Amino acid sequence: MRIAVTGTPGTGKTTVTELLADRLAGEAEIDSEDGTEDGGVSDLGEVEVVHLNDVLAEEGLYTEVDPDRESKVADLDGLSEWLDDRDADTLVVDSHLAHHFDADRVAVLRCAPDDLADRLRERGETEGKAAENAESEALDVILSEAVDQHGLESVYEIDTTDREPAAVADELAAVVAGEREPSAGEVDFMGYLT
Repeated sequence: MRIAVTGTPGTGKTTVTELLADRLAGEAEIDSEDGTEDGGVSDLGEVEVVHLNDVLAEEGLYTEVDPDRESKVADLDGLSEWLDDRDADTLVVDSHLAHHFDADRVAVLRCAPDDLADRLRERGETEGKAAENAESEALDVILSEAVDQHGLESVYEIDTTDREPAAVADELAAVVAGEREPSAGEVDFMGYLT
C-alpha cells in the first residue's frame, strides 16, 4: 500500500511524517516483544517513510534548477521509478509532489494561508515565495490536483492550523490504518484572497 502525504510547503508534512515514523517504529517494537497482533502496525507489514525531497536531492532526480524560484525541478519519471523499486509493504511518501505518483490514499495537509506564510518566513523563505505558497493554499491547488489525480474516495484532508504536530500525526495514523473516512473540500481558505 502507498500513502501520499502532500500539501503546500509549510503545512507540516515532514514534521508529521517523522512523528508517524517514530510512532510506527515504537509499535513494531511492542508487537515484536509481546508477539501480539493488535491491529496496529502489524497489519501494515513493513512500513517505510520516504521524504521525497531528500531523495530528489540525494539521488539527483531533478532536471534543472529554476533560477527564479531557486528550487530543483523534479524528474517525476525518475522519482516514480525510484518509488516503484521500494519493497516495503506500506510506503508513506512525504512531499508537496507526492500526489503526482500512484497512491492508495492521499493525505493533504492544509494550513491557514497567513499561518503558512509565517511558517515559511520563519524557516528562511523569501517574502515572494511565502506569498506565492499562501495564495496556492487559499486556492486549494494541491487539494484540487490530488482529487483530479486520485478521486474524492482516496483523498483525506487534514487541517494543521493551530494544532500540535502530535494531534496531526494521530489523524495521519488513522488514514494510514484505514480508520478514517475520506474527506476533501471541508477546509476553506478562500477568505484569504478577499
